[in-house]
Amino acid sequence: MEGMTAADLRVGLVGYGLAGSVFHAPLIAATEGLTLDTVVTSNPERQEQARAEFPDVRTVAGADELFARAAELDLIVIASPNKTHVPLATAALEAGLPVVVDKPIAGTAAEARELAARAEERGLLLSVFQNRRWDNDFLTLRRLLDEGELGDVWRFESRFERWRPQPKGGWRESGDPAEIGGLLYDLGSHVVDQALTLFGPAASVYAEADVRRPGAEIDDDTFIAITHANGVRSHLYVSATTAQLGPRFRVLGSKAGYVKYGLDPQEAALREGERPGTAAGWGREPESLWGRLGAGESPVTGGGSPVPTLPGDYPAYYAAVTRALTEGGTNPVTALEAAAALDVLEAARRSAHDGVAVQL
Repeated sequence: MEGMTAADLRVGLVGYGLAGSVFHAPLIAATEGLTLDTVVTSNPERQEQARAEFPDVRTVAGADELFARAAELDLIVIASPNKTHVPLATAALEAGLPVVVDKPIAGTAAEARELAARAEERGLLLSVFQNRRWDNDFLTLRRLLDEGELGDVWRFESRFERWRPQPKGGWRESGDPAEIGGLLYDLGSHVVDQALTLFGPAASVYAEADVRRPGAEIDDDTFIAITHANGVRSHLYVSATTAQLGPRFRVLGSKAGYVKYGLDPQEAALREGERPGTAAGWGREPESLWGRLGAGESPVTGGGSPVPTLPGDYPAYYAAVTRALTEGGTNPVTALEAAAALDVLEAARRSAHDGVAVQL
């Protein structure tokens, strides 16, 4: 393949919908040491799309065709619908291949831990694509916390809100539990993972989940409150029904607070066909979108000082995967970390159903 070196790891990508075509394929192709070898999709239009975007890639209709060539591959990436994650990851591990699985890795924490144990038994990498750990605002907040700018954090508010008053349909909005759809497991996987990464294990969970839109089958407006073991409280909002969007982050501490509006620009750039390494200023945002750090006044009225937002860096995930496979580097997101997030999501579902806080 053009541009491939003998040392490159050959990657098989299962799924070429939103996750596969917008996130995984471009990021794999942009990562030094990785080559996108094969794309699995049964959709002829998506096969044509993959070949148009990556002329040297092979396309096959089913994962069995991919696993039959296991000896020719070095990594499997699973970006297919949620309900296929566990069986496909299991098959890849049984074939002796390291695996990256898009979030959520599974429908339950128990399944995630079973996969982790299977990977450990075989000495294989099993990593979960939690790309929002490399969002610009998250990286900036981590730096502020590391530098003690907020003091002791008391409350972490995180919002992943959209205004989509009409359901789009598809498996993500299906009411069939087997599909593992709904915002709790979709966007909730992101905000819960970020909260646990920043503030550690959850001690208790309370949630409210609603089905707001006519024709909707599953939660489209959900709130999750986590009390962390260290006393920090996380208030997390995921919604498709938010007519006025709130701040992406509002973090309140004993010294100061940090408020940040707007989403990281990387997803929009990828959707527009921009690629890391070719687009100037990848992951950067204009100064007008910088968050503000201060105390005693609203940032909307000029309170606090602007904090330059660090560039977002989704390419760092696959660079870390490559180092883990070739140099013994650290797995950037382990299955056990994903299982801890699933503990919270399962507790949130029980809490919303029963109307009580759930102790972990």
